[in-house]
Formats: sequence, structure tokens, C-alpha cells
Amino acid sequence: MRLVFAGTPDTAAPALEALLASPHEVVALVTRPDARAGRGRTLHPSPVKVVALEHGIEVLTPTTPRDPEFQQRLREIAPDACPVVAYGALLPREVLDIPTHGWINLHFSLLPAWRGAAPVQRAIMAGDETTGASTFVIEEGLDTGPVLGTMTETIRPDDTSGTLLDRLAHAGAGLLVATMDGLESGRLTPVAQPAEGVSHAAKLTTADAEVDWNRPAYAVSRQVRGCTPAPGAWTTFRGERLGLGPVRAAAGDALSGRETDEALAPGEIHATKKAVHVGTAAGAVTLGEVRPQGKKAMSAADWARGVRIGVDEALGRATTLT
Repeated sequence: MRLVFAGTPDTAAPALEALLASPHEVVALVTRPDARAGRGRTLHPSPVKVVALEHGIEVLTPTTPRDPEFQQRLREIAPDACPVVAYGALLPREVLDIPTHGWINLHFSLLPAWRGAAPVQRAIMAGDETTGASTFVIEEGLDTGPVLGTMTETIRPDDTSGTLLDRLAHAGAGLLVATMDGLESGRLTPVAQPAEGVSHAAKLTTADAEVDWNRPAYAVSRQVRGCTPAPGAWTTFRGERLGLGPVRAAAGDALSGRETDEALAPGEIHATKKAVHVGTAAGAVTLGEVRPQGKKAMSAADWARGVRIGVDEALGRATTLT
């Protein structure tokens, strides 16, 4: 089939590369305009644009899909289908109607679960054991279109949103190619999503990433892993932000060396020569890497030695225990 691919971030690149290696013809790419990044705020192309240029593919970067010139060019190209992976802009009806088989989205959840911008992050934070990817026909509603194909993926105990999304991006690329194959052969029939089991995955904000130490250890771990690498979990210490990498449940001897064997209070810190443990509402967690404000990431033990944690200091909104 004659395809126009739409996508923007790194997670879209495996799907584009898989389609380029397939019998289908990718004739153009639709991606977001170059964005400024880095200290110099220089313009950088999207990751999929880099791939497209390497293969000599026409690149379309409309400021908005409502741009008449973009829509006219798309009609001239006359694609059979437009596969989409994390493009990043809403498509109006006049654009959705152009390709013969529509715009086919690869979404990283088992729809209708986790419709929205952050399905992988929300699945980890909710404690789901299984997730997957779905291909579906884009409608004007948010991830509501009929499903064409699915695949499942186990969420591992140590998965972050970054590691899980990477696996889904590569495995989902095969699903997207298979979906294009099925549409071309006429074997696939879109199946309406069920009304039951709908959940929504709103985009994570910086506020969502602030760790609440008044939750149990397993919930803290899920929150941190779901926010890694973006937007990045964090807490506060002595009034300054402290970034957090993935944490793990503290071992049974975590409180050794303390004057009391009582459980750590939420946010309370117990540092040893080799580890830093923090109390939660139920149990304690052991910190991994931390990122002090304005500094590079380091091990929690190195950080603790440098700041010389006091007896009653804690992480979170209150920096000392009362």
C-alpha cells in the first residue's frame, strides 16, 4: 500500500523503520515542526524526521493539520492509509477522510484501557500486570475508534515507563506492519471497542511526579517507576527539589543501626554507609539514584554523605519530623 506515516518522538521511529523495510511504500512523513532544545535553544528535527531524511522521504511539517496547503498536498499524494505513532496533534475530519483506509494509530495499551496521552505511565502507576498495544482507526473522539489488532506485554516488577515503552515501540512496530498487511488483503475487520473497561491516561504533570510518602511502599515504587524517565519523580529536601530514580522495597535489616526498631515515619530518612532508606505509610523504600537541584545524578549513599543528614530530617513538604 501507499502510506504516509505520521509520528514525532523516538518511540515512533521503530514503526517507521519497520514500514520502510516492508513491502509497503512509505511516500511521505508528517511530523511536528523542528523544536528548540538544549542550552543554546537551537532547532532540532524530530527523531522520525531524521529517519525519513536518511531514506529520502518527503517530510511535511505543518504547524497545524488544519493548514490548507498541507491538506492539499496530502490529497495530491493520495495515500491508501496513514499509520500514526505519537504524532502529537489532533486531526480534523477533513484530514481523516483523505486516505482510503483512514488513519491507523498504534496506541500503547489494550484499548479501551488507558485512552489518552500517557498509557504506559498510568498502567505502571496503577499496578497493572499486563499491558500491550492496539492498532485502531482514528475517529474524532480520543482513542475511541474501532480496533484492528492487539498484542500483549507483561509489565515486569522493575519496569520503568522508559523500558516498557521501548519494548512496546519495537513489538508494536510489527503489529502495525501486520495491520497494514491485513488492510491491504482485506482480511481485517474493525471491531468496535466495548463500553466496559474504559480508563483514561491523562498526560503526567510535574505535580503528578511529586512523591507522596504517605502512601505505602509499593505505591511509591510504582509512582517513581511510572514517572521515569519523564517527567521525573521528585521530592524535596531542605526546601530544594531532589529528583529520584527508581526505588525498591527496603530489605528486612534496613533499620539496623538505629536507636529504635520502630518503623520509619513517612518521609523519615535512615542513611547507612551503603544505602538510604525512606519511610512510607507502610514499609520503607531504598533510594537508588538521586539528582540534587542543579547537580548531576548520583547514588543516594554518596548524596547522603555529602549533605550530612540530621537525625530528624525527612523528605517531602516537611523537612524535619515533629
